[in-house]
Amino acid sequence: MESDLITIAKILRPRGLRGELVSELLTDFPDRFGELEDVFVINENEKRSVMTIEDHWFQKNRVILKFKGIDSIEAADPLRNSMVCIPESEAVELEDEAYFDWDLERCRVENLEGELLGEVSGVYRAGENINLVVKGTDKEYLIPFVTAITVDVDIENKLIRVDPPDGLLDF
Repeated sequence: MESDLITIAKILRPRGLRGELVSELLTDFPDRFGELEDVFVINENEKRSVMTIEDHWFQKNRVILKFKGIDSIEAADPLRNSMVCIPESEAVELEDEAYFDWDLERCRVENLEGELLGEVSGVYRAGENINLVVKGTDKEYLIPFVTAITVDVDIENKLIRVDPPDGLLDF
């Protein structure tokens, strides 16, 4: 998928006979669906289409999407497993000291002495806990993303400085 887009939902399957689609929410800001009209829908073959959201509603931690022109189960079925995306420029403005996962990915991670530990290859979430997955030369680290440990985050220069407690990097 192209880096200029943010995925906000994954279409799972059609629902009902009128072309509605059950979709997994992939955004921390589900209210944004009320403001959206046109979105990019990218299928499994990476084919990108612009579609208009005609209606939406939430059901059991999922969003049901109804796109303009998709009015039957037969028309909806080819959208199965597609990603619903918006341009990165339409991302929700975050508070200070808050970051999108893609901002953190590919950042170099150094300790306070300037020693390179590796690069952020992903962000792992377990409930309220957020951890940086840092791929080093010889091993991978899971570093809690808390201010006591991640003391400096410089997105512009793709650098995160950490002050890990004794033993954190030994595993």
